[in-house]
Amino acid sequence: MQTITTIGLDIAKSVFQVIDAAGQVVIHRQLKRRFVLSFFEKLPSCLVGIEACASSHYWSRELQALGHTVLLMPPAYVKPYVKRQKNDSADAEAICEAVTRPNMRFVPTKTVEQQSCLMLHRARHLFIRQQTAVINSIRAYLAEFGIVAPVGRRGVEQLLEVVADIADRRLPEVARACLAAFGSQLRALKAQILEFDRRIIAWHRSSATSKRLDAIPGVGPALATAFVASIADPKAFRSGRDFSAWVGLMPKQNSSGGKDKLGSISKQGDRYLRSLFTAGALAVIRYAKIHGTDHRPWLTRLLARRPTKVAAIALANKLARMAWAMMARNERYKEPAALAA
Repeated sequence: MQTITTIGLDIAKSVFQVIDAAGQVVIHRQLKRRFVLSFFEKLPSCLVGIEACASSHYWSRELQALGHTVLLMPPAYVKPYVKRQKNDSADAEAICEAVTRPNMRFVPTKTVEQQSCLMLHRARHLFIRQQTAVINSIRAYLAEFGIVAPVGRRGVEQLLEVVADIADRRLPEVARACLAAFGSQLRALKAQILEFDRRIIAWHRSSATSKRLDAIPGVGPALATAFVASIADPKAFRSGRDFSAWVGLMPKQNSSGGKDKLGSISKQGDRYLRSLFTAGALAVIRYAKIHGTDHRPWLTRLLARRPTKVAAIALANKLARMAWAMMARNERYKEPAALAA
């Protein structure tokens, strides 16, 4: 058998496709999940390419522990190398070819701690969406009986008080039982979200990088921990501009013939991280409108000529670049000259 140098590993639900290439294909076989590690244990150290999808970081860590060099690639960058029909074999061959390209972009492998923190954020976000759905259901069902309340937390509490009041005859008993179940679910979701908030704060206090990022205006523990957990290697980006483009906060280009045409933001990359940066920017703008914007001349001029939400995106872009620079250079936040004065 020829010397194995490169392997394209396509991850499927129950079958792994492995294709090796050293100028030509020398291995083409299917591996059941339970045989993957034993197969790679027998191989000399080689380059393994994997699409950055579900379970890819786990397999990357396992194969790196066996002495192999593992590179993860975004699936969108691998797709152009698929020659014909879409199947596991064709995907593995495309991965094997893409991983050897000199200009290919790779995804750094996340640690177990980073994946755990991201799972904490994703679970909390899921509970928040479920909480919103339950609140909307309670409002909609009670509105069918002519019972409404003001928007906000206090309004939901008023509606739950109506549900708990047995003497209130506007609500039939069958409907009351259903809404009582919704109320119990809502209280359980709020308790779970509060517990996850405590865990995020604890993770934030245990991370020196996260605590440094917390000093940036508009960056709190939630954004700082999500940022540290999402970015395995900040130096994978050449600059803060590249990182901001990866988050999706840069204008989308449609340039041709030497004419630059910029549109709205691309919204590519991590949607959750982008939403946190935008929320942080809106918080800074809201604080500036209440307490004055004289200490931030750049933001003052921007708000004078652009709507609030447009200014928030520009500020979010600025915050993303600052956070990347602090993490990549291991620096602390420095107040601008206007603020220091």
